[in-house]
Amino acid sequence: MDVAIMIEGQNGLNWPRWQRMVRAVEDLGFAGLYRSDHFTNVSPPDLDSLELWVSLAWLASHTRRIEFGPLVTPASFRHPAMTARMAVAVDDLSGGRLTLGLGAGWQEREHTHFGFDLLDLRGRFARFEEALEVVHLLLHRDQPSSFNGTYFRLHEAMLLPRPQRPGGPPILIGGSGVLRTIPLAARYADEWNAVFIPAPKFAELNFRLTGLLQKHGRKPGAVRRSLMTGVVFGRTDAEVQQNLRGRSESQLRDRGVIIGMPAADADQLGHLAEVGVQRVMLQWLNLDDLDGLEALAQTVLPQVSSR
Repeated sequence: MDVAIMIEGQNGLNWPRWQRMVRAVEDLGFAGLYRSDHFTNVSPPDLDSLELWVSLAWLASHTRRIEFGPLVTPASFRHPAMTARMAVAVDDLSGGRLTLGLGAGWQEREHTHFGFDLLDLRGRFARFEEALEVVHLLLHRDQPSSFNGTYFRLHEAMLLPRPQRPGGPPILIGGSGVLRTIPLAARYADEWNAVFIPAPKFAELNFRLTGLLQKHGRKPGAVRRSLMTGVVFGRTDAEVQQNLRGRSESQLRDRGVIIGMPAADADQLGHLAEVGVQRVMLQWLNLDDLDGLEALAQTVLPQVSSR
């Protein structure tokens, strides 16, 4: 199982922090670096929030190894044609290392602040499905395409230059909803990314996804299975308790958060691998704690890779 890092871009991210984080993840041996796409946090105070696609273009041209992408970029404030166009350019710039994470959008506060229509849940997912169709058309068809939907339209549209990778960057769909998200992943995704769930729940949803893939005539191996979850790491028990910051350890574990010293973290990651997680994105909230990130890489990654 690969271990990658995920950060919250609306949580104080600016150019100096982004550049330091990118270089650290590349140098320390993590498999990838992923980030959210938000204007604001759910509640005040508002912090720096470096624009997603500009930041990914910088990463693409300043790294050689790590994979990367948005977790996830919303259809609610990014038109799918522009998203596909930017994704192809950034993927080509990186030599084929981008994973295109797509989502419906969910955070009300940023939509209200910046004048985007979030829609109700039914409309949100209807728009998202149209966005997936538009992106899929533009990435995969080497000829002009037309699409006439409720939310998006194309008329003899084709992206040029064509993606260097056939079909462009792989599409990731994130979420754990069995009514909407998992069925959409079965139809459109190259990677399904579950969010904050423990190993038994992942196993259950993974089994459901496999059944839906077979129903759509797709092989189970056609979709990579990944998980984004939190991590509370410390080299000592005292550090672990300090990093919990008064939060309930049992409640965090119920959400699938990785908690403990290096050996305990490696064991928990091993359980995820056993239920089918092929890549885990560990949410690293302290953007300035590069010493902790280095300790995580040096003490946990070797144990995971040796299993």
